[in-house]
Amino acid sequence: MTASATSQPASDTGDDRQASSAPRADCVADSAGGLTFDVTDPGGTETDAAHLLLRRRDAESAEDYVRLPLSPSADGRLRAALPSSVELPEGRWNAYAQVAGGEPRRLMPGVNDLRSLVDRAPSGSRGHVAVRIPYATKQGNLSVRSWLRAPHAEAGELDLADGALNVHGRLYGTALTDAAFAEAVRREEPGLVHRAEVTAEGPDFTFGLHQGPLADSGPGPWDLWLRPAGESGPRVRLARLLDDIPDKKTIFTYPVTRRETPHGAVEVGPYYTYDNDLAVRVRAV
Repeated sequence: MTASATSQPASDTGDDRQASSAPRADCVADSAGGLTFDVTDPGGTETDAAHLLLRRRDAESAEDYVRLPLSPSADGRLRAALPSSVELPEGRWNAYAQVAGGEPRRLMPGVNDLRSLVDRAPSGSRGHVAVRIPYATKQGNLSVRSWLRAPHAEAGELDLADGALNVHGRLYGTALTDAAFAEAVRREEPGLVHRAEVTAEGPDFTFGLHQGPLADSGPGPWDLWLRPAGESGPRVRLARLLDDIPDKKTIFTYPVTRRETPHGAVEVGPYYTYDNDLAVRVRAV
């Protein structure tokens, strides 16, 4: 059967604070991975220099800050652009408006136009995939979730049949070879690995992973990886990034299979992690 997904409210964590008087920003995403921010009333005067500041959660160095100039736009607001060519390391980035070197003010989300991210299929010619998704935190502030993967294995449709998880996906940034295989790695015991054969057609791949051996090892998560060139090549984490949903762990839920094991009764099934990586969860009933 084809695994189904159900929607639930998303959640977030961070150093957010409610600020009903904060300036707002409308965001438009483009298919290349760039973002445009249109900010209303950041404070200051028309002659004051203004910037949009992105600060990565738990920032520790200058690399955890990105400053983008805010310039007047045609509708009287201030606009900042984050092109796809500007690297934004993986993580969650809080958005602020800063005027003339003053104290940064947390931005609140306006309208997010993310239509270009739906069913996005980048060329992969740059050797990496860059994803930036603006979203509202649970405190009502604006943040950006960023991924930068090189190479990247995008998980697509998941099928569950006869105790096996069948994964369909596409590889970006490198090529699949005849030696390709997939593997499930027990997170708490990295030396414990189960492999699955990969069928490839160009950049598209499919593999079937039997969940029984994972369940028989007892409760705990298993991370899924693709080895496109076999043991001699890169190890690519499977993830689902190319859409407009920043947090899939609480949004997508899939059917589980109950099994009796030497560790007792368990449930086993796929899920997406906090970073939207694909994994298999085994938990006691």
